[in-house]
Amino acid sequence: MILIKLDDLLKLKNISQREIARRTGIRHPTISEMCLNKSKSLPVENLDKICSELDCELSDIIEYKKEPLD
Repeated sequence: MILIKLDDLLKLKNISQREIARRTGIRHPTISEMCLNKSKSLPVENLDKICSELDCELSDIIEYKKEPLD
């Protein structure tokens, strides 16, 4: 399972969704979907803009977690 940790990172840096949308030029609904972990796609261009603006690594935003076997 891929987890998007953008919401946690924004809280840590005390930046609102609207503010990061404004700074990066990424539509607010797109940022909101990412924060809710509901994005169906993650364009590399958007990830690049977010990493650049937040001065972070991609691993700070996205995490792979193995799903438990039943």
